[in-house]
Amino acid sequence: MKSLCVYCGSRAGSDPAFEQAAIAVGQKAARDHCRIVYGGGKLGLMGATAGAARDAGGDVFGVIPDFLVELEGILDGVDHKIVSTMHERKMMMFEESDAILTLPGGIGTLEEVIEVLSWARLALHRKPIIVLNINDFWTPLKNLFEHIVEKEFAAKELLGDVIFVNTVDEVFAIVEHRTLHEKA
Repeated sequence: MKSLCVYCGSRAGSDPAFEQAAIAVGQKAARDHCRIVYGGGKLGLMGATAGAARDAGGDVFGVIPDFLVELEGILDGVDHKIVSTMHERKMMMFEESDAILTLPGGIGTLEEVIEVLSWARLALHRKPIIVLNINDFWTPLKNLFEHIVEKEFAAKELLGDVIFVNTVDEVFAIVEHRTLHEKA
């Protein structure tokens, strides 16, 4: 079974398309027998993604630090692990997944994707890092990466380590393609 780590906001954001995309990711993951690994909360895009996967009969695994349980709650009906720190959460989510997906989110979401991208640049992993750029939400980040490369603070390979896509179907095509090539 494939596992997709999903980084996203504990808020829904201002654009209804963000939540629609989160729900579509959860539903498609369930249809494709792809486990969702996420931050464990029941709020915002996190809850929308995991709840949609759960409701469609999919496999969901949440990881949440104990101090966030009261703030974000735990989604009923999904497997979850309560850990002590954010570092434990991020490491477990990474270890439990075959690919990384970033949906719209805030500073925590940004920090998570930057960390796994940094690990990729250090050759610590080769998991695909996919950014779902709903309504150009992540275009400023893509532009920043291009700027960093242009100013020679990173090699051009940085731009290949993160894959920006616009649709949910593109996300799962990448996950499927990478999984097939790893088995070959």
